[in-house]
Amino acid sequence: MGMAGQEKLKAAKVLVIGAGGLGCPVLQYLVAAGVGTIGVVDDDTVDVTNLHRQILYSADDIGKGKAETAVRKLTAMNPFVKLTAIPVRLDESNAAEIISNYDLVIDGSDNFPTRYLANDICVELNKPLVFGSILRFEGQVSVFNYKGGPSYRCLFPEAEEGDNCEVAGVIGILPGIIGTYMANETIKIICGIGEILSGKLLVLNALGNTSNIFSFQRSDAFPLKKIKEDKSAVKNSAPATIEEMFFNDMEVGLEAESDHLYLIDVRENYEFEEDFIGGLNIPLSEIPENISSFPKDKTIVFYCTTGKRSRMAATLLAKSGFEGQSFWVKKT
Repeated sequence: MGMAGQEKLKAAKVLVIGAGGLGCPVLQYLVAAGVGTIGVVDDDTVDVTNLHRQILYSADDIGKGKAETAVRKLTAMNPFVKLTAIPVRLDESNAAEIISNYDLVIDGSDNFPTRYLANDICVELNKPLVFGSILRFEGQVSVFNYKGGPSYRCLFPEAEEGDNCEVAGVIGILPGIIGTYMANETIKIICGIGEILSGKLLVLNALGNTSNIFSFQRSDAFPLKKIKEDKSAVKNSAPATIEEMFFNDMEVGLEAESDHLYLIDVRENYEFEEDFIGGLNIPLSEIPENISSFPKDKTIVFYCTTGKRSRMAATLLAKSGFEGQSFWVKKT
């Protein structure tokens, strides 16, 4: 990158939302790289259950505020970086004011309302958003709203709660892997180098050592929405070829041995084996390479526990040019 690249890093102003599993490695690498100004938003305190994955903290930090503790430790790493602790929860009352002070936003949050709020404000203020997500053994990375590119809502239009690390767990090293990818995307954006993950979702599975990149487009069908708006407004704007099927309706169809439904469980193999409901098991990462084998005379039904992966699979199918109707199903 040379001196020019280093000067761009020094001049950059980056906001990191969340100083947890993803935020810790992101912050450590950006501070080490010499990003000039960094804000850290987190209202949480360090807990003993955080320590296996949030390695910026130690046992002595239990009970202390994450934002303040992170800033103190990161300042010791690189005293030439201007670090600001923002120990509040990002919400509709403060998000625009906080984000407006930075050039680029990194979302390392662990809940859907914050993710959608950060996305919506970044769209309003025209700020690029680096996104990361982790759960169990799988992580995702993407860049939203980059030079007019797709936003988070173009990929995940609905603000719908599902499992998070606190509920479902995560292998401790995964946040480090995904957080490092997020830091890498951030440095590339700031310095204007490399190929950015805009319109692309990197999905990495630590259990099987697999990684795949799924492409998606900016969608005019999902304009800017606020979290407080009725979710039904988003659902009604979904593409006609993709619909949600209720779990009970799917069960009835399977019990009746309906020959028009073609069920595909897009969870990982170990999840499929632990909670078998029938159908064919094709993990989400393998859907693109198997689309050509799907029967065109049947209705394709994708299933997963929370609906997140099954909805993505249905979207991939529709965008591939596959003729026919597809549904996505969640268990709860």
